[in-house]
Amino acid sequence: MAENWEELRQECLGCEKCELCKTRHHVVFGVGPKEAKVLFIGEGPGENEDLQGEPFVGRGGQLLDKYLAAVDLDRKTNIYITNTVKCRPPHNRDPKPEEQTACADWLRRQIAILRPAIIVCLGRISAMRYIKEDFRVTKEHGVFFKKGNYLMMGTYHPAALLRNPNNKPDAFEDFLRLREKIDELQLDIAKNYEKE
Repeated sequence: MAENWEELRQECLGCEKCELCKTRHHVVFGVGPKEAKVLFIGEGPGENEDLQGEPFVGRGGQLLDKYLAAVDLDRKTNIYITNTVKCRPPHNRDPKPEEQTACADWLRRQIAILRPAIIVCLGRISAMRYIKEDFRVTKEHGVFFKKGNYLMMGTYHPAALLRNPNNKPDAFEDFLRLREKIDELQLDIAKNYEKE
């Protein structure tokens, strides 16, 4: 079992625990500094992410980056972004429960090393898996839940906002709440961490 971040990443890049390994171009491990106090968890890589090996690099990722920048967050300096599954589900379908389960240990081990203070679930798949099974994004977005050592919040997935722009103001409010929580907890996120 991996003892450190780089060993964990290398192990994950060779993963063949589920069928998704057969159709992927890249394992999308995640991006950001290992010292990040805020962790974002999406659902699974899309086509652009699969091709580039980095999460949230398509149109949804560009929208996410705008929201992050508006509250002084950035994937290169002070947050970490990953997904529930590390390989792209075919045709961008939802990851199946068995695929999520096969991939769960990678995320569990990432969290154990990162030790974030806040975890933000992007979209219903992630929120239902990690916050609560009956999570409803439209009703519970922006609400903080205490789970073990972590404060967790669910919000809209950026791709869903592109499909339904009417939810963009609510999602932006969630990011403002996140910023308030960061300030309330006095998290040191201003530090310019080294990228992994």
